Amino acid sequence: MKMAAIIFSNIHDNSLGELTTKRTVASLPFGGRYRQIDFVLSSMVNSNIVNIGVVTKYNYESLMDHLGSCQEWDLNRKNGGLYIIPPFSTGRSQVYRGKLEALHTAISFLKAQTAEYVVLSDTTTICNIDYRKVLEAHIKSKKDITVIATKPANYTESNVIVLEKGRDNSVKKITVNYPAGDKSLIGMGMFIMDREILIKEVEEAVAEGYYHFEKDFLQKRFNEGELSVNLYKFDGIVLRNKNIPTYFRNNLALLNEKVRNGIFEQGAPIYTKVRDEIPTYYGEDAVVSECIIADGCVIEGKVENSVLFRDVKIKNGALIKNSVIMQGAKIGKNVYLENVILDKNVTVTDETRLIGAVTSPQIVKKGETI
Repeated sequence: MKMAAIIFSNIHDNSLGELTTKRTVASLPFGGRYRQIDFVLSSMVNSNIVNIGVVTKYNYESLMDHLGSCQEWDLNRKNGGLYIIPPFSTGRSQVYRGKLEALHTAISFLKAQTAEYVVLSDTTTICNIDYRKVLEAHIKSKKDITVIATKPANYTESNVIVLEKGRDNSVKKITVNYPAGDKSLIGMGMFIMDREILIKEVEEAVAEGYYHFEKDFLQKRFNEGELSVNLYKFDGIVLRNKNIPTYFRNNLALLNEKVRNGIFEQGAPIYTKVRDEIPTYYGEDAVVSECIIADGCVIEGKVENSVLFRDVKIKNGALIKNSVIMQGAKIGKNVYLENVILDKNVTVTDETRLIGAVTSPQIVKKGETI
């Protein structure tokens, strides 16, 4: 069975604050050389999904620059490929407020597809998943929708969708924006539905003034007994970038070999935009331990337990600990950084000292000098 896909690029922008004021969540850098969209997009391509619509809202210039011709994902093709779906494409006078309205923006794309099923996905979930296995389970279940879910990493945080499992992977209870119990699973922001049913439900829901997919459609219709829900439990590594602290922790989590191998699986590569850079240069006094370092960097100081993106420059005497340093950052002599996120092209002048906390990292905005 063939699948098409919809990726929501802007849905969770507000939850990542300063990091998404000038970019979408989808184009947020992650893991040294990737953007968040790379993970879901690569999983789709590896699952033979070649008709993919990316619903945008605002600030999507960097996303379009990153995707380019989509050659890296083998989506630059005559038949099928990747489609950027801008706001107002259906003549609406305002941008969408939730996934239902976002899907209504993509209704022309959905109607033009011939695939029987559609995968819907956020870009805040970092994992490596085979959607073909999910589709097989969905068809076998004969349910209206399949929700992909995983075990919660934290039982005190609220989650967009929490599910209690019944018999045969059916769902017996759905809660929204609520902490998960020890027997609950949490949604990964990924769903599979019949394409024609999805189109019908979206058009009806939007006409009635609904816009929140999980609350106004999934929970509401389930509670009314008008929607049958299948639960697909994903047992692989899942990193959920819900907010700035989780984004920070999850970048550093890639330093763990088990986590890294679970995301970057052999036989299921994660693709990204190719940039031809020179290898990283390590100076005579450079000391590096437990780090992920992209190419093109110049390191003359010390770096510990950190993630460095491309073209980062670190001068003599600098010490960087437990930090995420994005592309093009320039760090001067005798600088001390700990629990810090430097956005792209930040300049840190000599002798600067900046310390954050693991639960509240210090952020320096894109292009700033401190």
